[in-house]
Amino acid sequence: MKVFRITGEIKKPKLNTTFVQEVLADKAEHAEEKIYAEIGSKHRVKRCHIKILQVTEVSPEDIDNPVLKKLVAGE
Repeated sequence: MKVFRITGEIKKPKLNTTFVQEVLADKAEHAEEKIYAEIGSKHRVKRCHIKILQVTEVSPEDIDNPVLKKLVAGE
């Protein structure tokens, strides 16, 4: 499993915001689907209002999320 950092924005009529999240996935496409599912369920946003700007693979040393860092590093 790899860690991906996804940058994007949510554009709704009364909500315009950017986000950066790290997720654990096999491929970049799977990471995108996970972001659509998580943001859609937490913030009640449809997929058409979520725009993913960038998907990058993150090395284990550069992970910001402490939970993911423990999972990947095995500490």
